[in-house]
Amino acid sequence: MWFATVLSGATACGGKSASSQTPLPAPTAPLPTAGIASARVPVLPLTLIAAEDSLGWQTVLGSREAALAAADSVLGTLIRTRSPEVNWVLPEELRREARRSPTFAANPDQMGTALLRAEKLEMVPDPLRAELRTLVALAGARYALVPAALVFRRTAGSTGGMATAELTIVLVDARLGRIGWRTVARGDGGDPWSALTRAVKALTPGLP
Repeated sequence: MWFATVLSGATACGGKSASSQTPLPAPTAPLPTAGIASARVPVLPLTLIAAEDSLGWQTVLGSREAALAAADSVLGTLIRTRSPEVNWVLPEELRREARRSPTFAANPDQMGTALLRAEKLEMVPDPLRAELRTLVALAGARYALVPAALVFRRTAGSTGGMATAELTIVLVDARLGRIGWRTVARGDGGDPWSALTRAVKALTPGLP
């Protein structure tokens, strides 16, 4: 079993209900495209995907490699369609750039981008900071959009197969190593890719 098990729900104790102890999630912050319009912005490949065992999505997700590739495809397709004002450089192009300079550039699929899911992290730690700076510079860019983690949790109150996709995503100034924007995009669906599609669409509100 390749995927990580994610613990869900809060346990009621001391006579208080779980709902009273579980804070509501913050709303999804829209992509800050005004500040990066017309710029080349690499989109790093996802490296961490996890699902609660209770969803029974092992077969649906398939192998880790297949699931990551499918998630990258959903994100890349929607972000280009819904935010065309930015010149997005998708993971496959980044991989080509890295292969052209193997001495200098890290493999984007093997970088520690998942650590950027930490909620209070403001600066990218080394060696990831140096790897990002080099890779983004090779792409002729300064900023990078990094999907740090994708987690599927059973939708609260659902008795069926509905789940919530939680996509943690950050925008990094690769020159400074600073995280300038962060959000967790959420979307519900009866399968992983419907849920992820709704989560990514939440990044660009106002569109159907």
